[in-house]
Amino acid sequence: MSDMRVRGGSLDVDIAGGAIAPSSGPVLDATGLTVLPGLIDLQVNGAAGLDVTAQPERLWEVGAALAAYGVTGWLPTVITSEPRARGRALATLSAGPPVGWVGALPLGLHLEGPMIARDRRGAHPEQWLRPPSLDLVEGWSREAGVTMVTLAPELPGAIAVVEALVGRGIVVSLGHTAAGTADVEAAVAAGARCVTHLGNAMAPMLSREPGPVGAALGRSDLVAGVICDGHHVHDDFLRTAWRTLGPGRFLSVSDATAALGLPDGETRLGDQEVFVADGTVRLADGTLAGSAASLVACLRVLRTATGCDLDEAVATATTTPAAVLGDATRGRIAPGLRGDLTLVDDDLVPVVTVVGGVVAYDARGQ
Repeated sequence: MSDMRVRGGSLDVDIAGGAIAPSSGPVLDATGLTVLPGLIDLQVNGAAGLDVTAQPERLWEVGAALAAYGVTGWLPTVITSEPRARGRALATLSAGPPVGWVGALPLGLHLEGPMIARDRRGAHPEQWLRPPSLDLVEGWSREAGVTMVTLAPELPGAIAVVEALVGRGIVVSLGHTAAGTADVEAAVAAGARCVTHLGNAMAPMLSREPGPVGAALGRSDLVAGVICDGHHVHDDFLRTAWRTLGPGRFLSVSDATAALGLPDGETRLGDQEVFVADGTVRLADGTLAGSAASLVACLRVLRTATGCDLDEAVATATTTPAAVLGDATRGRIAPGLRGDLTLVDDDLVPVVTVVGGVVAYDARGQ
């Protein structure tokens, strides 16, 4: 960690020992830039040609790549896969970064599956789906490195699993699900707090059976992740979600894959071949398979579609994810909090990313 003084931008910030505090460190010139709290992405499958599920030993490289997109903290997301992938990812996380590494810090794993609905699996490979069981989640805990788990609450045994995971400090999110409203209510009562990529891979909202979409919009105790990449949800849906959830319950996620930063062509999602074209990532049958968008690109889409203020959009990728994680050290610029900053230009393009007082990315080459 390092000391620095950020000067000349929209906000002067001092960082000492990696935290926001008075500093006599060198000056980082932020002239013409807007200084934001460091962005946090709770659903990232990969970046720069690297897939977390297929190549978990390279998750630190993914974190290094994410710094160029303004991300300072993220959840490496392991999708439904051969069980050893989860163990390899946890081991890589536990081992810590390579010597000299700088980048967006992984904040624990997001295990998206394998306890999801077969008919709502989306791009998750069917052969690795598993029913919820306490045996399956044995050893999963926040302390062990599992921060978030996405599951389908209607599956037999799911509610007992939700209770167990919540008791171990894990954030449980409902997704890839055909759940009815009663299933969602039972999961929330058991401690589930989020919905994974609202509107995608889940039952639609109906007037007498609102399901997970209606529950997320109608309740006040669920945060909803939304992929604002311009492809996963229609602008009208995006505006409806925004007006209903507001910045406190609207969680912007990229669902970025190895396609982030790559040209159109073939790449991987777990053990599957996917195809990147015209800003989308799809399986051979056309199923959407994550995104090719960065988190900050999603914020631009959100602002364009809704007309929301910059501060409101930024909250969905800073204070809201920090609150979901229960992490009071991130998401804001205030004395004593982490020195994580994202400096952007007038077009909301990241120019400098600072993680714990260390410059992890500077587009100016300084």
